[in-house]
Amino acid sequence: MSFIIVLAALAFLMFAAYRGYSVILVAPIAALGAVLLTDPSAVAPVFSGIFMDKMVGFVKLYFPVFMLGAVFGKVIELSGFSESIVHAAIRYIGRSRANAVIVAVCALLTYGGVSLFVVVFAVYPFAAELYRQSNIPKRLMPGAIALGAFSFTMDSLPGTPQIQNIIPTTFFKTTSWAAPTLGVIGSVFIIVVGLTFLEWRRRSAMAKGEGYGTSLVNEPERIESKTLPNPLLAITPLVLVGVANFVLTRMIPQWYGADYTLTPDMLPGLHAPVATPIKAMVGIWAVEGALLLGIVFVLLTAFNSVRGHFATGTKAAVAGALLASLNTASEYGFGGVIAALPGFLVVSNALKSIPNPLVNAAVSVSSLAGITGSASGGMSIALAAMADTFIKGAQAAHIPMEVLHRVVAMASGGMDTLPHNGAVITLLAVTGLTHRESYRDIFAVTIIKTLAVFFVIAVYYTTGLV
Repeated sequence: MSFIIVLAALAFLMFAAYRGYSVILVAPIAALGAVLLTDPSAVAPVFSGIFMDKMVGFVKLYFPVFMLGAVFGKVIELSGFSESIVHAAIRYIGRSRANAVIVAVCALLTYGGVSLFVVVFAVYPFAAELYRQSNIPKRLMPGAIALGAFSFTMDSLPGTPQIQNIIPTTFFKTTSWAAPTLGVIGSVFIIVVGLTFLEWRRRSAMAKGEGYGTSLVNEPERIESKTLPNPLLAITPLVLVGVANFVLTRMIPQWYGADYTLTPDMLPGLHAPVATPIKAMVGIWAVEGALLLGIVFVLLTAFNSVRGHFATGTKAAVAGALLASLNTASEYGFGGVIAALPGFLVVSNALKSIPNPLVNAAVSVSSLAGITGSASGGMSIALAAMADTFIKGAQAAHIPMEVLHRVVAMASGGMDTLPHNGAVITLLAVTGLTHRESYRDIFAVTIIKTLAVFFVIAVYYTTGLV
């Protein structure tokens, strides 16, 4: 019965998310409903002592990353840098390689720190124009955008500032550059297999005489030529974020040491010392510092383009970041509550029965990401409940924490893109397409991404590469 309660709570959360209800509202209802069926007297204490504690703890750690990433994406958009990058990619890669162009542009933007939600809005008008001129069916476009924005640059490539690559740093005491060789190998696998699939789909559709399509919804206005920033200038803030993230990851421990303690001697207003374990914060601080430098660079080099819409644009960006972080934080709180229930022990013990620690972590994280429809949410639930188990298993097998980090991060972005995933729903809404028309290609990317996790695990055990 206890297992059924947990399963029902997860199913309710998945169904509510699929139907479009707010996770911020639904997650506590699902969690406390499970507690009510288990022990009615514990509902209020669990809400305050577990759910809210976990939720607030997540916001404390990660909201600045969400916020700075959203603001950075917005100034990149307002400055015209994103348009310049897209046009340069078309010019140098060629319109005949439309899928490669879209994947490259989306990858560049997401690896540079732009939120994948922002990337969808920024790339769509130019992707539509490119597909129209190349007479490629529009219904294939979401698959290309998903491959470029929702896959290897989200959690596979070392150093990516996306939240899915940052969350594991606080659990495993790693950095965003964990297991760089495995990350690159996994990324190459996803790119090669993914583009091969997309090209096969394009050739098949065009061989049947299918064109761009007619009577389409939410078509963007035709792109008019205008003066755009130099592509080299446009790409500079993205490169700056990557380089600064790399440098800060290595410099912060040298500046602060293993721990840093604020004392009343330093800040007289303090009533007691405040100690911060630096190793647990390096990954977060490095990304925050890098994104801040990127924002400043854009403002300095494109202030005239940005200033007119900066106030309203950043308000929208911060609002979006707050909503995104609270959605994930609410799922994190849900995971903390579920992990405390007796029914979860059944799930946990079943997953623990998988003898291989890396496969155990991959299956656990990917399964929960699929159930919640969120890479960061599913990973947060899994790590909140089973991080200690993953760590002990890896240590017993002499597996570096960097490898565990990369496997968990990649697994989070595997089965997360099921139909109820927020990014999938946003992508289809923006492009004016339906699940029936375009989800097949998105799901193929999901399968490829999931296979990549186990490919990376196999490479590690075969070669020992990290």
